[in-house]
Amino acid sequence: MPTMSDSRPTIGVTGEDGHIATAWWFIRWALRRAGANAIRLTPGRGVIPTHLDGIVISGGDDIDQSLYLPVNDEKAPVNPARDRFEVMALEKLLPRNLPVLGICRGAQLLNVVLGGSLHPELSSLRKLTSNKRVLLPRKVLKVEPASQLQEILGTDECHINSLHHQAIDRLGDGMTISGRDLDGIVQAVENPEHPFRLGVQWHPEYLPQLSQQGALFRRLVKVASA
Repeated sequence: MPTMSDSRPTIGVTGEDGHIATAWWFIRWALRRAGANAIRLTPGRGVIPTHLDGIVISGGDDIDQSLYLPVNDEKAPVNPARDRFEVMALEKLLPRNLPVLGICRGAQLLNVVLGGSLHPELSSLRKLTSNKRVLLPRKVLKVEPASQLQEILGTDECHINSLHHQAIDRLGDGMTISGRDLDGIVQAVENPEHPFRLGVQWHPEYLPQLSQQGALFRRLVKVASA
């Protein structure tokens, strides 16, 4: 836990309850390297601290389709308790204009909370890309020119990993598309009017060898410090 004299910003990281929390440890390490303290936030802990300087909504199970579809045929694993907890966290923190990084499921949930929707299944939309889930950076990301994401990554194109079978469809309020894959499927969204309100469909925490991906955490921490 941070001390009273610690000048590092404090970033909340949401995730699953349970002892095996791989994403938490990778994100915590990425934030530590970027200059921030991390606090683990889960439904079982149940509390959103008031002293947060920013938040990461991490990846995990599918979001309950009833949150964005009037009729749904959900078959994949869902976690309603986590949905409720993270929706509550975003509804509490978004009005405070804190920096937000949504990762995979987190990007999707951020978009849904802002009034958007998702493609529940991507297989029918894929022609040039695959639904195969890989941790290594094998998928091409096309970054939108003049976007915040382009400025952060410093490139128009790079390789990312892919662990998802859903993606953003209708954009939430204030969000714009900042990255797509080769099939045109949304891979990143941002609010261009906000210093850092960004969702990425890939998992930058699992690419610590790529400084370019670490730039996402460094920018989050920089904005949180301000």
